[in-house]
Amino acid sequence: MTLSSAASNESGSRIVRTMCPMNCHPTLCGMQAEVRDGRLVGVAGDEANPDSRGFLCVRGLASREVIDNPGRLLHPLVRDRRSDAFREATWDEALDRIAASMRSAGPEATGIWPGHGILANNYGTRIGGQLLARFAHLHGCQYWNGSMICWGLGAFGLGITGLLDTNTNEDMAEHARLVVLWGANLASQPNTARHLLAAKRRGARIVTIDVRATEVAAKSDEVLVIRPGTDAALALAMMHVISSERRHDAAFVAAHTVGFDALAAHVADRTPEWAEAITGLAAARIVEFARSYAATRPATIILGGSSMHKGGNGWEASRAIACLPALTGNVGIAGGGFGVRHGAGAHGRGLGSIVPPDRRPRESVLPNQMAAISAALRTGSISTLLLMGTNMLSSFAASGEVEEGLRRTGLVACFDLFLNDTSRRYADVVLPATAWLEEVGCKMTHTHLYLMERALAAPGETRSLREVMVALAARLGVDDYHPWASDEAMIDAILDHPCTGHATVAALRAEGGMRALRVSPVAYPTLEFETPSRRIEFLSTTALRLGLPALPSYTPPAALPPAARRTFPLTLAQGRTMSHFHAFYDSGRALPTLAKLEAAPTLWMAVADAAARGIADGTAIRVYNDGGDLAAKARVTDRIPAGVVWVRDGWPGLNRLVAGDAVLPDDAVDAFGFSAGQATFASRVEVAPEAGSPLR
Repeated sequence: MTLSSAASNESGSRIVRTMCPMNCHPTLCGMQAEVRDGRLVGVAGDEANPDSRGFLCVRGLASREVIDNPGRLLHPLVRDRRSDAFREATWDEALDRIAASMRSAGPEATGIWPGHGILANNYGTRIGGQLLARFAHLHGCQYWNGSMICWGLGAFGLGITGLLDTNTNEDMAEHARLVVLWGANLASQPNTARHLLAAKRRGARIVTIDVRATEVAAKSDEVLVIRPGTDAALALAMMHVISSERRHDAAFVAAHTVGFDALAAHVADRTPEWAEAITGLAAARIVEFARSYAATRPATIILGGSSMHKGGNGWEASRAIACLPALTGNVGIAGGGFGVRHGAGAHGRGLGSIVPPDRRPRESVLPNQMAAISAALRTGSISTLLLMGTNMLSSFAASGEVEEGLRRTGLVACFDLFLNDTSRRYADVVLPATAWLEEVGCKMTHTHLYLMERALAAPGETRSLREVMVALAARLGVDDYHPWASDEAMIDAILDHPCTGHATVAALRAEGGMRALRVSPVAYPTLEFETPSRRIEFLSTTALRLGLPALPSYTPPAALPPAARRTFPLTLAQGRTMSHFHAFYDSGRALPTLAKLEAAPTLWMAVADAAARGIADGTAIRVYNDGGDLAAKARVTDRIPAGVVWVRDGWPGLNRLVAGDAVLPDDAVDAFGFSAGQATFASRVEVAPEAGSPLR
């Protein structure tokens, strides 16, 4: 339902156009907020929004509960010892304490890490990240990119190949004849659903590939369930079929790729039978799917985000999958290539930058590497830590090691809407943040730019990220940090890009708060690629330079660093549900609607695995390995293969069960301007009825 301006006039309320704060790329939905007498009355989808057309999922509707929430942080909090209770403090006391710790530590020993709460909610168009990166580059402290916990590792594999850009949702809906949802679940990008269904109504075939039969399986014509971490093996076997049977687009391959002969030789023994033993998918189905993909043009692959790439070989999966559109000529055409996904943009999409050249000496820069950051906390080389809109314990792998590091860190300061596990247990200073309706911002989808107007006064003593960083810069003598007179002027500098038509906040206001971007609905329309050869690279010189395999590869999970010191029988996978968002809202637990939908962890497990352990559907269980244990409830189902268990991410204690080893070399993680420094997240566990857990 859309809140109409006519109705609002009669009731004395006003309607403010904004964007939903409970999502990030690629799902960005328009929202209308109804405000009466300075208070939020309700939220609804914006039917005039050309991307979402009135859609809001359960998360978006629950965002109403952020405002006036009794758990909301409204005043700065400090404590002298972490065993103490927090007490309210003035902003001056809180900021002075942070600044003093930063001066004492020195820039190299101060770290800033933004979570998706800041990047997706307060300032939607990457404004928060730019503000923090600008501060770090001028002050000289460490700054780590939030993409390391999300899409960065998968995007790294695509970048090595040369296929980072995507076609738009609208293009897929109108032109694709085959849509492959490879590790992509509509729980992560719900407003893609209408485009997917439009393609299906038009006759497109829908195929899902995942480690379980996800929510989108019901909308699919075929579901291929594979073992976790074996996506690259499936893609290599498909390449074997396509190349050995000469089903590739020879003209496209000759004109726009490099390394085909080496690739064909490389996959000669990656047969469907080889892949069957690895993936659990029958060789005949692999052959059938490979032939269908090669024969159907145009075909779109929607690649999964953080869930798919939480693995030590996650980048190998995207690297191998990226070769499939290139082999079949599904690049630079309507309905082809890759569909929208996390962290990706339509061809030509971009923003201006307020981040100056980095003043830090290169040798002092700690890489955007999860394992390196965790180690720096444990060794004390980072002694002041600013966590801006994030719950580090629910984001970082091997969270037991992170806990050890946080205990040793001299000062931890958190900027947030609500307390979360990290701030409750380890923060010395907590700063209260404004919410999305309490400041001016923008969001950029794959096709449009949207203004997010301020609708409410900031409650209590909450402040915006800009205000906090300006105040810290003043205390630390970073005089050139904020040369703009207002939020609007700063946002104008970021919007100054040909893609936006050099938009300004004033221009957006005059245009009703939205503007179409100057982008191509088709990725790589000129067939020029951002690789050293300017072609798609089956054989990558960049990979070689970084010490990685030049051709797409597959590393068995058993050959990667283990999740525990002992061997456990079940592979643990993580993912998303519709009622869960990032830790900016305490992983949904601060909002009654979302907390009611998922009150406790639910572990999917196969019927055979449950029966062998005496576990029935709904049984209270313990999931454990040498890293820790997690209390959960069993969901016994035939929608997941034997030997695999699955749980929604973000639960307290879950990341104690997963490995924190680095996936890529330090020199590789920043190769493409985003962080690919995610840890392996590898995990093998055992499950027992609650009374039977040896770790109880």
